[in-house]
Amino acid sequence: MPHELRLLPWTGPDGKPCFLSTDDSDSYLSRLADNTESVQLGMATELMDQALDMLADTDKQPDDLRLLAKDLTGALRDTLRVATSRGHRLATHE
Repeated sequence: MPHELRLLPWTGPDGKPCFLSTDDSDSYLSRLADNTESVQLGMATELMDQALDMLADTDKQPDDLRLLAKDLTGALRDTLRVATSRGHRLATHE
């Protein structure tokens, strides 16, 4: 298999994407990335449940809804990064 770059589930200090170049999908950094992706997806699922509950409550204040939108935006960003990374790795294996 050719040497492929893996988009990591975090960014550098300047907000730019980070990539991993390795032939070992079981390396320390690969496992760390896998675990981080799993945590990010789990947090997004929990946040979605909280959002559904919050949106059903008609007494929520605008500040609460703005915070919800901020948190959902972050979770969506992380989820899209995971999906992009996994989609690219699937395409290279086929």
